[in-house]
Amino acid sequence: MKAEKIREIDSKDLATRLKEADEQMFRLKFQMSMGTMEGLKKARAMKKDRARIYTILKEREMAGAKK
Repeated sequence: MKAEKIREIDSKDLATRLKEADEQMFRLKFQMSMGTMEGLKKARAMKKDRARIYTILKEREMAGAKK
């Protein structure tokens, strides 16, 4: 998901998506530890999406603190 698309989503929905992504990431890591490497690209993409969400939430937090 692109950063522009993430910025359009409100913070409450972003927190929900982040929680879902964390759960899915846990499942992918478990599967990869069992030896199935099918989810490697998906795991990398998900890590990047999680990082984007964290960054945008932090930006919003910082903007709220300035006001």
